Amino acid sequence: MQVKIYTDGAARGNPDGPGGYGAVLEYVDPKGTLHTKELSQGYKKTTNNRMELMAVIVALEALNRPCEVELYSDSKYVVDAFNQHWIDSWLKKGWKRGKNEPVKNADLWKRLLKAKEPHQVTFIWVKGHDGHPQNERCDTLATTAADGNDLIDDTIQ
Repeated sequence: MQVKIYTDGAARGNPDGPGGYGAVLEYVDPKGTLHTKELSQGYKKTTNNRMELMAVIVALEALNRPCEVELYSDSKYVVDAFNQHWIDSWLKKGWKRGKNEPVKNADLWKRLLKAKEPHQVTFIWVKGHDGHPQNERCDTLATTAADGNDLIDDTIQ
């Protein structure tokens, strides 16, 4: 099954900092019917990177069978971690980067690797705030999800 995932790590605006994350799964069944599933988390003050990672993680964890996934994110950091093989380097170095600095959010990166494992995932960067149609789609869909009632109780520290 082919699935498109749109994520946004700061989908709920908040004047005190980043808001909750939102993610939307979109797929067409064998009969040609389009299905969507909205995933979200209420406001929790933390960094945008952690929020984007959580959006990606919960979306992948929500898939109940192996899928071909196109994952759209405006986080260059998340996309480059896979497309430029930063993750491979971090694994080889024991979750260190650069001059032996620990990888930030290693707990979430490990969880993301596990969530990604059964799927064939293509990470696609959509540059934010430039009117790119796929980024607008991420913003709109993920914000709708984050404002919805389908809250996921998760631990973000």
